[in-house]
Amino acid sequence: MSPIPRRSLLKAAAVAGAAAQFSWAVGAQDARATPLAAPAGAGPVVLDWLEDGGLGAAPGSTVGVPWPKGAYQENQTFALTDGDGTAVPVQSWPIAYWPDGSLKWTAHAVGSGNGKLTLRAGTPAAPEKKVTVDRSGGTIDVSTGVITARIATSGSTLVKSVTRGATEIARNGRLVLIRQPEFEDEDQGTVRTERFDGVLSTVRVEQEGPVRAVVRIDGKHRKGDRGWLPFSVRLYFYAGADSFRMVHTITYDGTQRPGKASGDFVRGLGVRFTVPMRDTAYDRHIRIGGDGTGLLREAVKGVTGLRRDPGAAVQAAQYEGKKLPDPATWDQRVTTRLQYIPEWGDYTLSQLSADGFTLRKRTRKGYGWIGAGGGRRASGFGYVGGVSGGLSFGLRDFWEKFPAQLDIRDAHTDAAEVTLWLWSPEAQPMDLRFYHDGMGQDTFPEQLEGLNITYEDYEPGFGTPHGIARTSELLFWANASTPGAETLAEQIEAVRVLPQLTAPPRQLIEAGVFGKGLFAEPDRSTPAKAKIEDHLDFLFTYYKDQVEMRRWYGFWDYGDIMHTYDTVRHQWRYDVGGYAWDNSELSPDLWLWYAYLRSGRADIFRFAEAMTRHTGEVDVYHLGTWAGLGTRHGVQHWADSAKQQRIANTTYRRYYYFLTADERVGDLMHANVDSDETFLVLDPIRKIRTEPYTPDRHALSIGFGTDWSGLVSAWLTEWERKGPKWEKARARVLSTMETIAAQPNGFVQGSGLYDLDTGRFAVAAQPKVEVSHLSAVFGLNELCAELIDLVDMPEFTEAYLDYCRYFNATKAEQAARYGSNFGSLILFQGHSRLDAYAAVRSGDEKLARRAWDKFYNSDGYKESAPWRTEKLGGPLTLVPGSEAPWVSTNDTSLYGLAAIENLALLGDRMP
Repeated sequence: MSPIPRRSLLKAAAVAGAAAQFSWAVGAQDARATPLAAPAGAGPVVLDWLEDGGLGAAPGSTVGVPWPKGAYQENQTFALTDGDGTAVPVQSWPIAYWPDGSLKWTAHAVGSGNGKLTLRAGTPAAPEKKVTVDRSGGTIDVSTGVITARIATSGSTLVKSVTRGATEIARNGRLVLIRQPEFEDEDQGTVRTERFDGVLSTVRVEQEGPVRAVVRIDGKHRKGDRGWLPFSVRLYFYAGADSFRMVHTITYDGTQRPGKASGDFVRGLGVRFTVPMRDTAYDRHIRIGGDGTGLLREAVKGVTGLRRDPGAAVQAAQYEGKKLPDPATWDQRVTTRLQYIPEWGDYTLSQLSADGFTLRKRTRKGYGWIGAGGGRRASGFGYVGGVSGGLSFGLRDFWEKFPAQLDIRDAHTDAAEVTLWLWSPEAQPMDLRFYHDGMGQDTFPEQLEGLNITYEDYEPGFGTPHGIARTSELLFWANASTPGAETLAEQIEAVRVLPQLTAPPRQLIEAGVFGKGLFAEPDRSTPAKAKIEDHLDFLFTYYKDQVEMRRWYGFWDYGDIMHTYDTVRHQWRYDVGGYAWDNSELSPDLWLWYAYLRSGRADIFRFAEAMTRHTGEVDVYHLGTWAGLGTRHGVQHWADSAKQQRIANTTYRRYYYFLTADERVGDLMHANVDSDETFLVLDPIRKIRTEPYTPDRHALSIGFGTDWSGLVSAWLTEWERKGPKWEKARARVLSTMETIAAQPNGFVQGSGLYDLDTGRFAVAAQPKVEVSHLSAVFGLNELCAELIDLVDMPEFTEAYLDYCRYFNATKAEQAARYGSNFGSLILFQGHSRLDAYAAVRSGDEKLARRAWDKFYNSDGYKESAPWRTEKLGGPLTLVPGSEAPWVSTNDTSLYGLAAIENLALLGDRMP
């Protein structure tokens, strides 16, 4: 969602020309290839970088590549070559399997290579400098062949040292937390703080080369007897790299009570290293990133701009970060007075909003700060060191996830200290208290009345942040000397946009992943298709621009978008109950990921990446009473009392995980495997039940739509990944598919009584009709398309196709089939993709025509909509920009998915 830097110019524009259409009949089998021919998509795959510039200064990149069923078996090895045919070292491993045991997704890590790379079956080349892991001596020592990191296994130090050759570049890498126990408004009270240090509990090696090594470190921040704010840190190392990557996650488990000043307020959260300073003060250098690739470039003891000139060569060398000539060769009027030139040991860059940073410095603690500049959006990059070596460091999404800060301290001494603040201690404390006093909503009837006015589902005690999480990414370089300007610019760009290797859309389509036939490459071959493509482009561009205009940034907010627009105020309803933050309502995550899968566009990927990082961490509980549940849309991401599976839905994480093999997202998906247990804790429809109900582990009321789609996505993913609980997960997938299909009315039955021990729904004795407009709009269609392709269960296929046939049918048709109609429904445009899917599966031309009729002529966006924005400025709005008052995120998500899937399935049958 960040602006794309110069090396990241969009190069994956919409592909013109006819897109392949997928058609198959119910029960039809995939065509069998001849014994000597590989399936489509099994041949060499040309991988490319998401943005221009290749790997740049990043340590490495990992990409997920899908394969058709049966193409390769588990023991298959892969080789990689560049455009000249030169072998590129690669480390490969499976991350998902087809039910027949063949490879579905493989991950491939590279630590070198620029331009396009070709992946094929073969023997991988070994890196000249391998990653090695040594567990001796009470530490875990990881060497890339260039640098070595000694990782602690206990205590409060994560990284004991980082060396390059015989030179120690950094040491004592640790986590710091500042707690403020009381937060009084305005000018009341006294500010007190206390420091906690990250203390390790478990350290384990997850990968150990030869190209990529990963070490995971878990623990809590501790002071005395108290431990809180659990952390999970992964360190990534690649062969031949002089750098490493850190993925840092915290889970909030403190207490903040509405209306109370005391609590666990985070005042500062950071990662800190000590950097040895060996060089003379005038050969020590500070680099701090500003706007773009801009830099503050200074020495601890500057010899430029003085009243006496040491010589042009001396000044130029210092500015370039090179070792200065012997002072005896300088103008002696400077040499004899060096002791009178101040040494600047401390620097701070603070980014307290998305729109401004300030930079200041001082000679040392206890002396006054002076301003050193400022700007709009800092890159989050810095360097401290000298001609004999130094540490570069950077925090990704620095200004987007404000308030952030970079500190350099004591650079004039033998040991400088660097802190990358994920939450700046100069900002207001992290205030996560619920935003109102309940306004008398003490009973369910009162809460339903509140829902009817602000669309917020309030319940006392439910608007808590206890258990939400946030992940940050950091990069560190161990430099042999102060880098030159070009190298620094490359490091900055790696921090701003981490290079990502990608598989092309054609490979994703031919492999048949993420719902076979649900997406195809953009096709503008007819006016009707071109118009829909224009609409899709308009909607994405509009939301990307709204993120900037409305400043949807901040540590806890970045990655999400708003739900509904207030046309009177010319503002999104950021302060109106359930109309504020979207929290994955009606699957904008899926819209974005399918838009990327078909196009390969970098800007869409980055937008979807930020949303995945946000919705999977902030909108979901990871510990505590509601672990495994997510929170419905609201003014705060955790505010609403509807804690449900539909938001924690693993479906929304699958795309990013399989495309990048990201371990943190893998953790989130695995954590949901047992989330059926959450139905014992909380009844999702407790406020509207008309009959008595007490959760019973052998008879839990679970819906076949939003509930089951969240559960089965976690089970399917665990099964595909062959995770620790994959056999249980597979059994749950199959048993719930079987017992939904066995219901008297299949999916139309609506819900069933689920047994936690057997993983089966009880088959109801009597049919009922219980259909919601929400059931299929949280990924059900996409999941069922995958399941039907994976599992040969004709009864389930027919039960789902029947649901698809009748949702958009007339009430008379519904009643004729099921004995009663489905009542008053909405979201017909979004459900047109169910018509399209059923039409292609069954060969029903009437359904195909209805799909396009419902797409064009029901609810949602119509061709007659303006499909343009209107300019806004003062005094109507806070900042100038644009609006499309007819746009809502619900309609956007449903239109986007329906357009993408209908074009792929029925693009050859458009009216």
